[in-house]
Amino acid sequence: MRGFVVDTPRGVLTVRPVHPDEDMALVHDWMNRPHVARFWRQAWPVERLRRYLSAQLAGTESRPMLGLLADVPVSYWEIYRAATAPVGATYPAAPADLGVHVLIGSEALTGNGLGATLIAAVRDGLLAEIPDCGRIVAEPDVRNVASVRAFQRAGFAHRGEITLPDKTAALLVAERSVR
Repeated sequence: MRGFVVDTPRGVLTVRPVHPDEDMALVHDWMNRPHVARFWRQAWPVERLRRYLSAQLAGTESRPMLGLLADVPVSYWEIYRAATAPVGATYPAAPADLGVHVLIGSEALTGNGLGATLIAAVRDGLLAEIPDCGRIVAEPDVRNVASVRAFQRAGFAHRGEITLPDKTAALLVAERSVR
């Protein structure tokens, strides 16, 4: 995935692949912030995170992406093939379904609707860029109430709780046909 640009009520959102050499300090910092580390559990040393990102970029199942709002980095995304991920076994996944993980790096940017704005923009950008994709799913930890609410405000339907290897998650789904 090469990325995309979407207009939002808060400015232009550019979503582009992470560049491990250029973006490592930023992503590492975000992963180690308490509001992120609690749910992402990737407060790893720099070299481990670099290997993780490089492996994603070398593979075909998941892409680490950086979200820049008005040219300012604000979010980290993982966009992945839902059917081949653990979530794919919890619902009737289609081969072109995509899943998203998201974090907002600065805690000061949370709690004001930005998450829902970004999620809706990424949903729209993915559906525009990938015509075969009919569904986008998310599976935040059920304890991450703010994330669940942000996805719902962005138009994702709550389809219940699911058990994944590392958490109990809310299955949130945005269908192309509903939009």
